[in-house]
Amino acid sequence: MMRLSTTCLALFLATGASAAPPPGEVSQERLRADVARLVSFGTRHTLSSATDPKRGIGAARAWARQEFEKTSRACGGCLEISTPETKVTGKRIPQPARIVDVVAVQRGTERPNEVVIVEAHIDSRVSDVMDATSDAPGANDDGSGVALVLEAARVLSRQKFPTTIVYAIVSGEEQGLYGGKLLADHAARQGWVVKAVLNNDIVGNSRGPDGLVDDTHVRVFSEGPRADATDALRARQRSFGGENDSPSRNLSRYIAGLATDVQPGLAVRQVWRSDRTGRGGDHIPFADLGYPAIRFSVAVENYEQQHQDLRTADGIVYGDTIDFMDFPYLAKVTRLNIAALSSLARAPLPPTPTADSAVKTWTDVSWKPVAGATRYRVWKRRTDAAAWETQPIETTPETSVRLDGLRGDDWLIGVSAEASGASSPIASAVPGGAFAPIAGED
Repeated sequence: MMRLSTTCLALFLATGASAAPPPGEVSQERLRADVARLVSFGTRHTLSSATDPKRGIGAARAWARQEFEKTSRACGGCLEISTPETKVTGKRIPQPARIVDVVAVQRGTERPNEVVIVEAHIDSRVSDVMDATSDAPGANDDGSGVALVLEAARVLSRQKFPTTIVYAIVSGEEQGLYGGKLLADHAARQGWVVKAVLNNDIVGNSRGPDGLVDDTHVRVFSEGPRADATDALRARQRSFGGENDSPSRNLSRYIAGLATDVQPGLAVRQVWRSDRTGRGGDHIPFADLGYPAIRFSVAVENYEQQHQDLRTADGIVYGDTIDFMDFPYLAKVTRLNIAALSSLARAPLPPTPTADSAVKTWTDVSWKPVAGATRYRVWKRRTDAAAWETQPIETTPETSVRLDGLRGDDWLIGVSAEASGASSPIASAVPGGAFAPIAGED
């Protein structure tokens, strides 16, 4: 029996459906060409030219839109492309500047308001975050993520899904996560039910500045306590648990389970913090609004090729250039993202379960019906265990179960929803475990 988090993939295979396109459909050549094109814009700094047709952030965004348009034409107009924008000022934007995202929406055929988002930021920088004129190639940070998003759209647009996939290329990350916030606010305005956000930021190198090489892992960052937690929620979690069971954390567990079977030679290293120490990414504005959101990033960062002026000093070459990229590695991370997007877009939303076990020798678990779900699986996990157990304790078409003999003090309970062989992530039956914002629940 596979680990729990691989169950969704196993169900795909058992029914003859595919959780992801064959690995050969991801092209290293296209990924390389996309990164090279992004580098060719010289700088993509948020405050660089928005009007120059060849250099700067404006030219780069226009090219990204053109790539989405090409993909849409190839699939008969299956992508709806828009460019939401706002004007901001801030510590790193002293004068009002336009922040523009490039968004392509592949509508679901059954439940189009259920949305999974894959995103990356297109802006780049050098050592001085305010330097908008020097060459800032941004090959890995984050040309790699942009290339991944464009490639995911090319591959997945050939298929149809019951729910919606959003491919997003955002701006203003280096100046303060402005494009991520713009996209998160856009999602809220659209009324999207966001079941997952996959942020890809620095996903294309495998060697660190100390010579350490790791091309067999990708890190997935997820928050534990919810960013949108209220005082009332924190009080309930103190009594019932839930500190390690946010929807983002359970999304991370779900992705980790897909990796080994979908992409040989690449495993997920779960990092249980919202991002790297003292740093951040464009998934954080989504988490702030209560949406499940995680970040993919390389196993080994190379700080000499990140946020650096192009130079050589003391025999060390600095700068985020394409020479330091590992495209076979980027292709593996791209395949994993595609598998996750496909699986999530085919699956129902996770249920919102509750567990009643206080002062009992049994546990009652219940949840409301989930649109599109045909059955549900109930799982358990020791409170000190990292992962759910290897098999469900119940599978049922009903919306409640009694677990005789299960003393709830010692266990965490979760429920997943299934439809046509596709399985949702597991939602924990704890306060704050629902894959939805907390706002309005208290």
